[in-house]
Amino acid sequence: MPDVHETAVVHEGTVLGEGVRVLEYAVVGKQPALGKKSTAKRERLPPTTIGDDTVISAGAIVFAGATIGAGCIVGDQACVRERVTLGDDVVVGRGSMIENDTTVGRGTRVQADAYVTAYSTLEEDVFIAPCVVTTNDNFMGRTERRKELMKGPTIRRGARVGGGAIVLPGIEIGEEAFVGAGAVVTKNVPPKTIVYGNPARPVRDVPEEELLSPG
Repeated sequence: MPDVHETAVVHEGTVLGEGVRVLEYAVVGKQPALGKKSTAKRERLPPTTIGDDTVISAGAIVFAGATIGAGCIVGDQACVRERVTLGDDVVVGRGSMIENDTTVGRGTRVQADAYVTAYSTLEEDVFIAPCVVTTNDNFMGRTERRKELMKGPTIRRGARVGGGAIVLPGIEIGEEAFVGAGAVVTKNVPPKTIVYGNPARPVRDVPEEELLSPG
């Protein structure tokens, strides 16, 4: 049976799997309140679904329309927005934000205070270090053209993004690539390549022993 703390709010229709824990002051299944200029869709959303043995930690918010897999942890004061899908065994660190219409693959870890922008794709076993910022709008809210071009990054399987890095809109970070701390990623990153700097530049290949699938 799920375990819901008496101070938590679980909205009607939310589906909680076996062994789910919803801790103090968490909110699950909240419908969004959107600003007039928001690009997000406005239809009423279906209930949130939380997989078996997932923990929604103290003060976390999970919006309606989100689907969270089994064995996940949504950390204290983290936020998972509408139409987000988290695969099994995903960790969303304390204070992190996963914006709307984003997909996060199995086993991915998003560390504390990271910001994953709307319309992003993170594949399996990705590592996002603390305070990483991703972006999706080259026009920063100006002109109608931005709406058709708005896109977050695609971060491929096993890629790692170091602390405080900034990833510009529409960037692809290749499979098992490594982005150094503090980098500003303005161009696509090839697979199995280490980049760092501002702007980020390729430095060398990722060592064979660090690959998920050596060879």
